[in-house]
Amino acid sequence: MKNEEQVWELVENKKEEFINLSDRIFDTPEILYQEFKSVLEHIKMLKKEGFKITEGICNMPTAVMGEYGEDGPIIAILGEFDALPGLSQEAGIAKHKPLENTNNGHGCGHNLLGAASLLAATAIKDWILKNKIKARVRYYGCPAEEGGAAKTYMARDGLFDNVDVAICWHPATFNSVNMPISLANSRIDFTFFGKAAHASTAPHLGRSALDAIELMNVGVNYMREHMPDSARVHYAYMDTGGNAANVIHAKATVRHLIRASNLMELRSLVDRVYKIADGAALMTETIVEKKVYSGVSNLLGNKPLEKIMQTEWEKLGPVKFDKNDIDFANKIRSTFTETEILDSFQRIGIKAPLDLPLCDFVAPLDSRNNGGIGSTDVGDVSWVVPTVQARVATCAVGTPFHTWQTVAQGKSAVAHKGLIHAAKIMASTASNLIKNPEKIVEAKKEFDNKISKNPYFCPIPDGVMPPISKD
Repeated sequence: MKNEEQVWELVENKKEEFINLSDRIFDTPEILYQEFKSVLEHIKMLKKEGFKITEGICNMPTAVMGEYGEDGPIIAILGEFDALPGLSQEAGIAKHKPLENTNNGHGCGHNLLGAASLLAATAIKDWILKNKIKARVRYYGCPAEEGGAAKTYMARDGLFDNVDVAICWHPATFNSVNMPISLANSRIDFTFFGKAAHASTAPHLGRSALDAIELMNVGVNYMREHMPDSARVHYAYMDTGGNAANVIHAKATVRHLIRASNLMELRSLVDRVYKIADGAALMTETIVEKKVYSGVSNLLGNKPLEKIMQTEWEKLGPVKFDKNDIDFANKIRSTFTETEILDSFQRIGIKAPLDLPLCDFVAPLDSRNNGGIGSTDVGDVSWVVPTVQARVATCAVGTPFHTWQTVAQGKSAVAHKGLIHAAKIMASTASNLIKNPEKIVEAKKEFDNKISKNPYFCPIPDGVMPPISKD
């Protein structure tokens, strides 16, 4: 039996347990740094499979690491399990129907992501044991990818420093090696402090923190014309200072999310936004306090690893779907616009066929992104260790992520098949590297060359702790 076939068989042997794990995580959707039930499910599975477990890594109560093996190369498999707020949805139906018992939903498929990654780590563990191979596999159960940047804190604090290669995946509408294109970002809270006063009888005595925020936002909006096309700035009012219109608000907070194509560009934009905030404070005679909430780096690609994963994709082929899968996908697709369907494959550089319900191909390695770009804290891992990521079809063509339609498909047969496929791709990529250590050396050489020209600096400053609620 070929090496990859042996690993795929080990995935198949335990797939039902991990499908059930994914469904349990789906049924208890928890948002950033509150994933207590979800991480407990992962810990139970790690214990069952005989991993050495470290809980609360990087001072995060909902982060966990499981390790198996001794000596040899260290392969990290990255998992996630956080949900999104406001996306409550009943699974298995093609209409919007929020659940009554929760406001959250797995609108980015992280219930699948963590389960598949842990299944891949388990298959590698079983393969190491069966073949008496010297190598180590680590599963990193990472919380708070959606806005909390847990992996950034982990990268900053050295949790990946002795890892040789990191492997991960993400649910998608297509099958491919992930193109290493993402935006670096920084989430920063700007709190303005002014002076309260009666808004009618003595407004001249007050200094409005709310006015300062509005002036800051105007300044940032004017900056948009004078920043790179790929950059983005979004904002949200975190605290408007109260709802009494007859009071000059003495304190107010706005959060700005600043995105840029790379870390150097991000640093420049952050400096400019800081100056705008200082200017708003000057104009309103208020004081501004700046606090970094979270931040992530852009993805750093590694061509040797991407070629290896593409080879594994070509051996395994695309996810196979049946008539029932296609029928449900078509029901979901009836809720999409034509534009949403056409844009579904923009990340791999093509327009999706309007008559294709589920992806039936693997994209070539030389695909080029023609669509929008998001951000991920996997980016920071890729700046401290050679990293590769897969995209695997788990939902209907046209599905926009962070929507109720994604949640509706989160426990479907399509999602489960994608989960198993992702585990096989990651596990066989890892076994290929372990069997061919010269390929790890090649990946590290490219990584070192890139880092030597542009060293990593973490977008979250030293001393800033994860935004974990103390309630």
